Amino acid sequence: MKRLLVIVLSGFCLAGNTQTHDGGYPITPVPFTSVKVTDNFWGQRLKASREVTIPLAFSKCEETGRYENFVKAAHPSPDYKVGGFSFDDTDVYKTIEGASYSMQTYPDKKLDKYIDSVLTVVAAAQEPDGYLYTARTMNPQHPHEWAGNNRWEKVEELSHEFYNLGHMIEGAVAHYQATGKKNFLNIAIKYADCVERAIGDNPGQQVRVPGHQIAEMALCKLYLATGERKYLDLAKFFLDKRGYTSRKDAYSQAHKPVLDQDEAVGHAVRAAYMYSGMADVAALTGDTGYVHAIDKIWENAVTKKLYITGGIGATSNGEAFGKNYELPNLSAYCETCAAIGNVYWNYRLFLLHGESKYYDVLERTLYNGLISGVSLDGGGFFYPNPLESTGQHKRQPWFGCACCPSNICRFIPSLPGYIYAVHDEDVYVNLFMSNTSELKVNGKGVKLVQNTEYPWNGDIRLDVTPKGKQEFTLKIRIPGWVQGMVLPSDLYSFADRKQLGYSVKVNGNSVENVLNKGYLSISRQWKKGDVVEIHFDMEPRVVKANPKVEEDRGKVSVERGPVVYCAEWPDNNFSVLSVLMNRNPQFTVERKPELLYGITELRTQAQSLSYDDTGRLIVKDVTLTMIPYYAWAHRGAGEMAVWFPQEMSATRPLLPLTTK
Repeated sequence: MKRLLVIVLSGFCLAGNTQTHDGGYPITPVPFTSVKVTDNFWGQRLKASREVTIPLAFSKCEETGRYENFVKAAHPSPDYKVGGFSFDDTDVYKTIEGASYSMQTYPDKKLDKYIDSVLTVVAAAQEPDGYLYTARTMNPQHPHEWAGNNRWEKVEELSHEFYNLGHMIEGAVAHYQATGKKNFLNIAIKYADCVERAIGDNPGQQVRVPGHQIAEMALCKLYLATGERKYLDLAKFFLDKRGYTSRKDAYSQAHKPVLDQDEAVGHAVRAAYMYSGMADVAALTGDTGYVHAIDKIWENAVTKKLYITGGIGATSNGEAFGKNYELPNLSAYCETCAAIGNVYWNYRLFLLHGESKYYDVLERTLYNGLISGVSLDGGGFFYPNPLESTGQHKRQPWFGCACCPSNICRFIPSLPGYIYAVHDEDVYVNLFMSNTSELKVNGKGVKLVQNTEYPWNGDIRLDVTPKGKQEFTLKIRIPGWVQGMVLPSDLYSFADRKQLGYSVKVNGNSVENVLNKGYLSISRQWKKGDVVEIHFDMEPRVVKANPKVEEDRGKVSVERGPVVYCAEWPDNNFSVLSVLMNRNPQFTVERKPELLYGITELRTQAQSLSYDDTGRLIVKDVTLTMIPYYAWAHRGAGEMAVWFPQEMSATRPLLPLTTK
């Protein structure tokens, strides 16, 4: 196979010798390999991922027998007891993927050699026809209890054979891009070919769809990496047959054919991966039916099923979306993997439609419900990300079901690829973080240098250096929170009367304030030395939920810029669950560079309610201290809240301690 330049974006890739691909997305991502993040906020996260999370994940693969499964599969035996989860292989694939992204920016010969040694073990476990699923191969007579007696027999239920394939491909394409080596890519191609021969409508083939989606996204990647149309056709087959096989439940989004679906339902991770795969197939085939379907589903999610933190998946029962407006706080599931899937989904919709509203959701998820899933030092994790705690939640060093830590491994290093995008003569500036980027506009090089302390303040400087004079349009995203919109829906709204402003200047001269699809466009002939200065007013804002969200009636939350805040026990010497927020709260904003790797802290006057021994209500004036939601649970287990009562009907006065 002729080597292609494969440009991988955490959930999508482009192939070929240019940044375009026939039949692909209208808007072209600027790959993460072209962007060097120098930002304090995200630089710390990337460093923690590189130095702690990825090495930890590899060590856990060793400690928990992930590698041993491949060794056993290379030498099958009826004596092996197959335990663990049927998808344990994917932890190896996902960690290699994240390490590959990291090596693109920070080459590491020792890590490269280590990965090669792992891939030698993986390759030895592959059966001659390409099948690679250790949960069966290590003991074909007595495979994993979820695997079924024969290949693909339980793939729509719990075997995860296609899920394993999906993560294998994602990791293999990333590894190929990072190293130029085909040792992992060839393994993935052999397994994909094995599936492609077995699954389909032709005589002798079986009609099966993935129980847990992701193969759809991955096969689109493999198509772009190899130019082999059969992989794209298989991705579309998986989508087209969904709802027509024996699996017809909402949990796995198989209750209806995908083109007839209009509501976000079922397992939230599976759903977000499927919706992302639908976008990929739509972009690559031109099938607009998929676009119409995911647009409807997105509308449902953003208007009725999205948490203020950008989290999705309300209930632990099936790790699933709840009913419309069902958004509990204490029992909120909001799986970390689902937040990552939500970013993938919204990113693709931006690439299809070019509207900033998708980035408004993406940014909210990114700064809140996604990075809350990994500790600041990179070594502790949340599986669910609730919006309230009575002390039962504690970050864990790992999980038996390790999908969230390994997913964090592969997502964080890919972050630089979300900052910019290009379409013809348009350059989109979507995220604000200090970085240096080299991109091409109409085939000509442009260097962008962004400097900012976002999300702590709203000042951004962008130095534009084209190679010679170039005419193009710089499209600056004006976030919804600046424009007075919490989300592109009425699910949440600002409850205060503040009106924030923003300004954009080029070389000190103000730019006309005209927005199109949420972007302020600057069209000019750019030259070396041009400077764009962006300013967003950034103040604490009070947010209320749609009254149909029963859990949040009479309550408010607080955010500043893209960051949602919470109150937790170490900063407050009273129960944060007993607070009554003032009707018109005033906030003190203070930068705390030494606290939690550097945060901006908020304080406001409030009241704490409690009952004395006689049942009399005691009201005490208190100062409520708040920190960014993503930073909670770093100082031990205890109370935490995102939503605070502002009406008496919503309060929970603290009860006296019983002596009996």
